[in-house]
Amino acid sequence: MEDYIVSARKYRPATFNDVVGQPALTTTLKNAVKSGKLAHAYLFCGPRGVGKTTCARIFAKAINCLHPTADGEACGECESCKAFNEGRSYNVFELDAASNNSVENIKTLMEQTRIPPQIGKYKVFIIDEVHMLSTSAFNAFLKTLEEPPAHVIFILATTEKHKILPTIISRCQIYDFERMTVGDIIDHLKKVADQEGITYEPEALNVIAEKADGGMRDALSIFDQAASFCQGQITYQRVLEDLNVLDADNYFKIIDLSLANRTGEIMLLLNALIAKGFDAGHMVNGLASHVRNVLMAKDPETLPLLEVSDSQRQRFREQAAKCPTKFLYKALKIMNQCDVNYRQSSNKRLLVELTLIQVAQITQADDEDGVAGRSPKRLKSLFKQLTASQHTTAPRVAVAEKPLLRPTKAAKHEEAVTKPSSETETAPQTPRHNSPSPGGRTRLKMGMAGLSFNDIRNTGREKAAAADDIVEKVSNENRQFTQDELELQWMSMCNRMPQKMTGIAARMKNMTPRITNFPRVEVTVDNQILLDEMAIIKGRIRATLAGGLHNGEIEIDLRLARMDEIKRIPTKRELFEDMTKKNPAIEKLRGLLDLELA
Repeated sequence: MEDYIVSARKYRPATFNDVVGQPALTTTLKNAVKSGKLAHAYLFCGPRGVGKTTCARIFAKAINCLHPTADGEACGECESCKAFNEGRSYNVFELDAASNNSVENIKTLMEQTRIPPQIGKYKVFIIDEVHMLSTSAFNAFLKTLEEPPAHVIFILATTEKHKILPTIISRCQIYDFERMTVGDIIDHLKKVADQEGITYEPEALNVIAEKADGGMRDALSIFDQAASFCQGQITYQRVLEDLNVLDADNYFKIIDLSLANRTGEIMLLLNALIAKGFDAGHMVNGLASHVRNVLMAKDPETLPLLEVSDSQRQRFREQAAKCPTKFLYKALKIMNQCDVNYRQSSNKRLLVELTLIQVAQITQADDEDGVAGRSPKRLKSLFKQLTASQHTTAPRVAVAEKPLLRPTKAAKHEEAVTKPSSETETAPQTPRHNSPSPGGRTRLKMGMAGLSFNDIRNTGREKAAAADDIVEKVSNENRQFTQDELELQWMSMCNRMPQKMTGIAARMKNMTPRITNFPRVEVTVDNQILLDEMAIIKGRIRATLAGGLHNGEIEIDLRLARMDEIKRIPTKRELFEDMTKKNPAIEKLRGLLDLELA
């Protein structure tokens, strides 16, 4: 049995013409070999698996070839080429900077640069993953890199150019390798499959190419895995099963169901996918990429941006004809928001379900019936039959109810706002009195349940009147409340304050009201300016707390803090230093990750 060699090594390019996906770069290197105009240092940078180290070896071989071809390739027959092919060349040195990143390793390498080559013109030093060198190693390498001996050429390869010192980069010719396109990967996989005698389906190779994410080495590794699983017959379904990749048909189906507003079937499909072991977050990301491809397929000019097979491109074109552009824009925005919130969500599945529900409702018309509440948009029903049954039973319950509270001015103002615009424009500008609705009942508004800062935005007289209404409503209530309940209502009040009062609300959150002589509450304020600002809205604060705590006798005392009561707020650095004193492992972690406190 012959020794098995993986495809990534077996089909590794041996000449510039064999390199896939880098035509401009290989042409430049061949021209440099032909003209003999060689730099003393090169920097090859780009993503993994695109041919950086391979091109460095081919370049090193061509530089020392005794009889290069007319187009700049190595002849492969001279003594230098044979020594390189057999791995016994003393003119080419490779150093893995990931494991040899110390100053001593670089000094050893620099000593070897003094010895001239025995065969050929140059000694070529290939340093792979050069960004892993330590700062001291970079500094030790700097002088030699700037003025190396005439017979020395350095080729540096890295996947993270931004980690290399600028002084190193400025001394090199920089070559940026591109990601492999799906088309280039598919063409190369077809050649490998033909040489190996493996049958395949074009859609299966397309899945492998997309899974490789622009890396030819990754594509060949996945190809070997799929060929082993499929026993030499690579099919689309078998590749999906082997790689655990979500079938693109599911994305097409979800979009079709969303256009038809069939939310229930989307939920069933999501449940089936999760039951098969697919991650809901990855599914949303895949769906977002699918919607992006549909959007690109709507315009013939952007159609080439789709890195898919011809059959898939046709499917995208057909679905793009059915999807409104506005639907695609909104769907992308909704799914992008889901991706942003996914990590912080404690119930990830619910977040994904809500996202798919919102996508399915984009093309759904607004419900005709009115909706209670303050939302500026009407809620869209998910299941029409359920909504219809609710509409038939709700009036019977509502008729039996009777007025519970006297409407406040805030409630009257809100009722006027929630009326259709045509009514508010034609109605006379006289004080509006509440009239019973058809059924003999008074409609209850959210403003009756408590005072919110968003309800009071008119003149100071109306604000004071609204606050008095709330206090009057709870004047007969005298419920006992605890310190914890007081602090909870205080924080809730600060969170409900309007946008224009964000500054004072943020400072009030740092205060802690105290029960001094029940129901009297004392609030200590740090400075006179803030005290004056709070004194203006003191009545509204009292009214809000009275409504939330159901105690109309509550009194608020504002007091300027004494010097010994003012606590200095520590800075972020002081907080971090305090944390490191309590737990030294935090400082150790910061050093290992090379973090700095912003």
